[in-house]
Amino acid sequence: MSKKITEETTLAEVLTNPGAERILSKYNLPCLHCPAAAFEMKFLKIGDIAKTYGIKTDMLLNDLNQHITAEN
Repeated sequence: MSKKITEETTLAEVLTNPGAERILSKYNLPCLHCPAAAFEMKFLKIGDIAKTYGIKTDMLLNDLNQHITAEN
């Protein structure tokens, strides 16, 4: 079972979960297509990214964690 995703989880860690990219795309997370983010994914925390882009962090984390729970 994957560990719970929190605000401190890096984007790289989130993306190790199959289907997580689909959830992130639902929230229009621009980092998935940003060339600079490709180099910084292991340092970018999902909570910081959400705050930067005005994404409701609690909703995003809930959706991601429900998805990984359903996958396992």
